[in-house]
Amino acid sequence: MTTPVAPKPILELAGVHTHIGAYHILHGVDLVVPEGEVTMLLGRNGAGKSTTLRTVMGLWQASAGELRFTREGRSERLNGLATPDIAARGIAYVPESMGIFTDLTVKENIVLAARSARHAGELDTQRLEWIFGLLPALKKFWLYPAGKLSGGQKQMLAVARAIVEPRALILIDEPSKGLAPSIIQNLITALRELKRQRTTILLVEQNFQMARALGDSVAVMDNGRVVHTGAMAELADDEALQQRLLGLSLGAHA
Repeated sequence: MTTPVAPKPILELAGVHTHIGAYHILHGVDLVVPEGEVTMLLGRNGAGKSTTLRTVMGLWQASAGELRFTREGRSERLNGLATPDIAARGIAYVPESMGIFTDLTVKENIVLAARSARHAGELDTQRLEWIFGLLPALKKFWLYPAGKLSGGQKQMLAVARAIVEPRALILIDEPSKGLAPSIIQNLITALRELKRQRTTILLVEQNFQMARALGDSVAVMDNGRVVHTGAMAELADDEALQQRLLGLSLGAHA
């Protein structure tokens, strides 16, 4: 019987501290994100989850510790790099605010997110059709101003911007927030397809049902630290652990 080979880490944080002005937000975060999997980053409000994503992207610089990104056997530090340089290494970020340009059309938003295309005619048409298959509303509203889309459609556009070109790692911050259950299910379906294609995702999410549906592994944060790591399935099956770490139980949120 062969032993399954553990996936290699694509992103590693070791002892990461982040200060925002006078506030010390991250207090030595240790986190490993396996390549080709979906890692859920969970925790109560204010635990430091969004700050962790923003620190990885260089939007806030780590004041101590190391952030290391490994792709195709090449490992390098992200510390000190500007956000565009981090993105150029194949890391995409979908912020909680979605980060779309409301005065521009869906098409213009997509073109701006594609580093290799100066106009729509230079987009990879095969990949674009694949995205339309995942997120069909975007094709329907291709020439609409993004600001006129519904909340769910805006979230779909934000995800599409992150995947318009192949990315090694996608960071997504609370994509289901404020969305109707049917839209959340559409989003789960799209992210499952990305997962099937071995795209690595680090996903912050408050919706435990979505976390259970998508996550391979989980890291739980509290007070600026990672306090639990393990398989998402194990956390989903342990209501006592959910209650201790997150203040909820799956049975109460089914």
